[in-house]
Amino acid sequence: MAENWATLGIDLHLEPARSGGLRRGLTDALRDAVRTGRLAPGTRLPSSRTLAADLGIARNTVADAYADLVAEGWLTARQGSGTRVADRAVVPPAGTAPRRHEPHRPAYNLVPGTPDLASFPRAEWLKAARRALTAAPSHALDYGDPRGRPELRTALAAYLSRARGVRADPDAIVVCAGFSHGLRILARVLRARGVRTVAVEAYGLDIHWRLLADTGLATRPLPYDELGTDPHGLGSAEAVLLTPAHQFPMGVALHRDRRAAVVDWARRTGGLVLEDDYDGEFRYDRQPVGALQGLDPDHVVHLGTASKSLAPGLRLAWMVLPSALAAEVTAAKGEVDTCGVMDQLTLAEFLTSGAYDRHVRSSRLRYRRRRDALVAELAARAPAVRATGIAAGLHVVLRLPPGTEQATLRAAAWHGVAVHGLSRYRHPESATEAPDALVVGYGTPPDHAWSGALDALCAALPE
Repeated sequence: MAENWATLGIDLHLEPARSGGLRRGLTDALRDAVRTGRLAPGTRLPSSRTLAADLGIARNTVADAYADLVAEGWLTARQGSGTRVADRAVVPPAGTAPRRHEPHRPAYNLVPGTPDLASFPRAEWLKAARRALTAAPSHALDYGDPRGRPELRTALAAYLSRARGVRADPDAIVVCAGFSHGLRILARVLRARGVRTVAVEAYGLDIHWRLLADTGLATRPLPYDELGTDPHGLGSAEAVLLTPAHQFPMGVALHRDRRAAVVDWARRTGGLVLEDDYDGEFRYDRQPVGALQGLDPDHVVHLGTASKSLAPGLRLAWMVLPSALAAEVTAAKGEVDTCGVMDQLTLAEFLTSGAYDRHVRSSRLRYRRRRDALVAELAARAPAVRATGIAAGLHVVLRLPPGTEQATLRAAAWHGVAVHGLSRYRHPESATEAPDALVVGYGTPPDHAWSGALDALCAALPE
């Protein structure tokens, strides 16, 4: 077993003693985590079976360690409630040297933007990598085409056409190292073309707004209402960045009339639509919403990513470009491919073999179960809180009673929950008022930690 033990599914790093046996090492590590406050009172621990599987040790070893700590008063165990950290004052041992201040690490991460990394299909990915490497010609390992490997661009063109309604030619696809990388390339091209202003949504990610600003582009927020972003505010903007299939973070699909209005604006003015299709595969209670690019491939850049469907660490994303823009974007990216060839070849094989579709289907079921559990817990324990934007994606917006967002964020932090308020995602120049709400991502916690994350979240919400 590795010296650095796995996390408990609640982002707790354990460093057991080198000697004394597994049971003693686990007991000492857990006791130290409670005593130093890294495990807050009330935190629910994984079951002995789950933790044993994670650590690769016998279940009895974990059960015995839990029993020792229950007997000592560090943990409590009740039928139906699981094993939790006891609600008791924690006093460091006498003579303990003061530790350097370290940022508090929450027990549960409910910040949106990351999938369940524990469910990454490692075995299938390894099989695809082996097949891809065996079949790859030697020259595939050279510097390569700056657009990316032709195998991946061909596989993406077929998949996006079938699953997202994108009209794609492999020659018009450019592979990039994540969405931000693609957006940075597009921003440079737009600036070189003389564009000065890019319209953005009233709610979104500040990292994208800063990225555009860093290239000299001003961002102007558009109004937002129950139909989604209102394109009638585009005015003199020369480009617009949208999340039309699933607005981030509000969670609604852009109304069909407004989808048509955006395309009409682009045709009339020669403007460019940058479509961020970040989690289009995940939908639960609605019909699929096709990509906006399918309405007008000459005026829409479709940007997709493997960060939500597989893992952000792959650093693989893509742009489907209008033919008139493809050469400029390729030149702006550089003279050689900047994305790892092996991961590109593996993803191509993953797509063409059907493994990607199988993974998305299983992930969709997993995330739907989590969403359903979240909605049910809210109804039972926090009826004053309303969940919105739940028909698709990996996050929900929890509408709070007026004036309670900041207090709820403080309570969440006290309960060991990392979560963001809706106000964090409001553009600073937007005239749209942000209601009090939390943006809760339910993709990140592994399955065995989800019930504990729900308990902690509901404990922090207004009753």
